[in-house]
Amino acid sequence: MARSDSAADAANPGRLKQIALTYKMTRKADKKIGLVLAGVFILILGVFLAIGFLIGHPVYLGILGFLLAFLGTAIIFGRRAERAAFGQMEGQPGAAAAVLDNIGRGWTTTPAVAMNRSQDVVHRAVGKAGIVLVAEGNPNRVKGLLAAEKKKMNRIVVDVPVHDIIVGTGEGQVPLKKVRTTMLKLPRVLTGPQVTATNDRLRAMGDLMSNMPLPKGPMPKGMKLPKGGGKAR
Repeated sequence: MARSDSAADAANPGRLKQIALTYKMTRKADKKIGLVLAGVFILILGVFLAIGFLIGHPVYLGILGFLLAFLGTAIIFGRRAERAAFGQMEGQPGAAAAVLDNIGRGWTTTPAVAMNRSQDVVHRAVGKAGIVLVAEGNPNRVKGLLAAEKKKMNRIVVDVPVHDIIVGTGEGQVPLKKVRTTMLKLPRVLTGPQVTATNDRLRAMGDLMSNMPLPKGPMPKGMKLPKGGGKAR
């Protein structure tokens, strides 16, 4: 028991430090974050206190209001922190790979399955929705990369739907902050065993990056080279 308590005590400072770091990073992009969070907390707590005084139970409603105010503030903080993070990543090479890396369970992701000398890149994710190819870079150039990759997918997994997403803010593109939501909204048409079989076929195809010439110059910032068949989620 003592050992468990010590482990919990050691973990708490780490979590608090992470929250503080997230707040500082968010505040750089969202100057009003402090006022917004304080306003949300005070508003929720104030409403419950007012109701408590009206019905004659200020202590009970005050405690309930405090808990709900804390929860509401945490939710707002999480959303604004996420928005600030996406804002900072927008337009950065490798940003889509970072989003895919955190998409959640049920997906197998492989970054940089296709790339050209201009460092436009296509990432791949496999889940119950099928295969999703996510491209980032010049919209005109990545269309060729996507077409070639979809053709390859159709030869290897003819019975699996292949979707494509071009990350960007132009017409027909998906903003970085909506990539995850867009993928999760795709209809689920594959079973678990079918997803596994699809990943096995793609893994047998081999590592494209090991067989293609890398573009000249430095790799994009934040870009990760694929490892084997990707990362299981």
